[in-house]
Amino acid sequence: MNPLFAAAEGPAVHIAPSPVFHVGGVAITNSMLYGWIATALFGGLLIWVARQVSVRPKGGVTQLVEAGTEFITNLVESSFNNPAKGRKYIPFFVTLFFFILMTNWLGLLPGVGEAINLGGETPLLRPFTADLNATLAMAAITMGMVYTASVREMGGIRKYLRHFFIGSPKNPLYFTIGILEMFTDLTRVFSLALRLFLNVAIGEIVIAVFAYLGSYLAPVSTLPFTLMELFVGALQAFVFTLLAIMYLAIAVNHADEHAEEHA
Repeated sequence: MNPLFAAAEGPAVHIAPSPVFHVGGVAITNSMLYGWIATALFGGLLIWVARQVSVRPKGGVTQLVEAGTEFITNLVESSFNNPAKGRKYIPFFVTLFFFILMTNWLGLLPGVGEAINLGGETPLLRPFTADLNATLAMAAITMGMVYTASVREMGGIRKYLRHFFIGSPKNPLYFTIGILEMFTDLTRVFSLALRLFLNVAIGEIVIAVFAYLGSYLAPVSTLPFTLMELFVGALQAFVFTLLAIMYLAIAVNHADEHAEEHA
């Protein structure tokens, strides 16, 4: 390729996390390290906002957090046939939304990614949600809560499994459909994890490429894509939380409808 039109070496892009140090033989990766930093900042922000809340509305970050909390609260209540059942899970879903939002946005800060390396090409900090291991863990915890809450709301594991079958499990057709529904339900962990990971990781790659192409003008060449990633980060936090809410609401609403039919 002609060097006048393309550089001989492309930008350094790391998809997999890299270990930065070890604790008791356990490798601590750059995404785990940044995840802890993001968690500390996230917790500190919410504690500060909680102390700022008052009867009179305030502007700035406090108003944004209050608006986001109210938005998720309304979304949860409107998703359940019985809003009282949904209110019990509002703290979890609000925390989930803001945690994903914060980790997505903090991954766009200068110095995160390829900007600071450790003795070679290992980035010191890597966006938490750009690590598939991290998004898989978040999806597993989320769906674990959804399954646990669904079983509790339905009154036991037997009734929870029963809602997968549209008719009697003794019917081979209904039994096959029910088994497929169970398998599809289990794949939700991977769909949640992959959707979040791919959107964040691809955005990171795009920003790294245009930073490389922009060279000394990297802040200018990456600005449009950074602004776009701010929107994508918020959108993915919303989508992840919305799907988690829907998965729980569908199971609980289905159980309520069956109870009404039997009554």
